[in-house]
Amino acid sequence: MSSQPPVRRLRSDSAARPLQKGQQTKAAIVDAALGLATQIGLEGLSIGALAEVMQMSKSGVFAHFGSREELQISVVREYHARFEDEVFYPAMAFDRGLPRLRAMFDNWMKRTSVEIDSGCIYISGAVQFEDRPGPVRDALAGSVNTWLSAMRRAIEMAVAEGHLHPGTDAGQMAFEIHALILALHYEARFLGSPDSLQRALTAFDGIVGRFSTAATPVPETPPPVRSRKTTRVATQG
Repeated sequence: MSSQPPVRRLRSDSAARPLQKGQQTKAAIVDAALGLATQIGLEGLSIGALAEVMQMSKSGVFAHFGSREELQISVVREYHARFEDEVFYPAMAFDRGLPRLRAMFDNWMKRTSVEIDSGCIYISGAVQFEDRPGPVRDALAGSVNTWLSAMRRAIEMAVAEGHLHPGTDAGQMAFEIHALILALHYEARFLGSPDSLQRALTAFDGIVGRFSTAATPVPETPPPVRSRKTTRVATQG
């Protein structure tokens, strides 16, 4: 949620239009900045480069953010909001426990299959800001921790529903699931391994099977959604 104070109603619709237009312009700048950041990383973002993409003056872009750092933080927040919309919230429609946990992972895999071609802000940002304390690093770490906390809660619910063993270490299981995604990015994006998506899905089934109760069957995993890059590698092999 934003920490900004609520905007008061203005006296007329005509007076409200400049504010609305300004918000739309800022949203368009953040969208363009996010597109750039997925390709070149947060560190590569600059007011000048963004002004060129938006066909605006540097002062016009600067006026919406005030600093390069605030621009980077806005991009992190937008990335996190889209991540939640694609991965987290759709999974809430599934039953508590293992069905919801699996939906979260499946949604994560779908997003990852697209990011194999573009890039993941969480991963590239961690490399660029791991040893650089400050607001940008804090925003990145906070977003990742929020997601991992949601994964741990889903695992704890699966334990409560009897789908996973009572002694399951939710932190350990979330760590192993997260490790699958990191390995997937490395294998698919850097090494170009054509079977990396399927291996990640198989590994997830293995983790669930190891932590599940004996009476809980492991549901079949649907075929992975392959990105264009992965498909090209597969056909070349």
